Amino acid sequence: MYFTYILECADKTLYVGSTNDLEKRVYQHNNLKSGAHYTKIRRPVILKYSEEFETSSESKKRECQVKKLSRSEKLLLIGNN
Repeated sequence: MYFTYILECADKTLYVGSTNDLEKRVYQHNNLKSGAHYTKIRRPVILKYSEEFETSSESKKRECQVKKLSRSEKLLLIGNN
């Protein structure tokens, strides 16, 4: 399975990504140097939303769609989860 996800950073900003191992990726964002630079300087992060997909292509396509949403639209997506 593949996932598109939204994290809330310590400064209340939102980060959107995709992965094939959601638990491992959230751990990386919070603990490792290999985490995304954006989240490394805004730790800790909290998983607020995720969607599951059959293929990597689908999850990356959805990631692009979610990244284009405004902050308020992303918060609505999180709130409707």
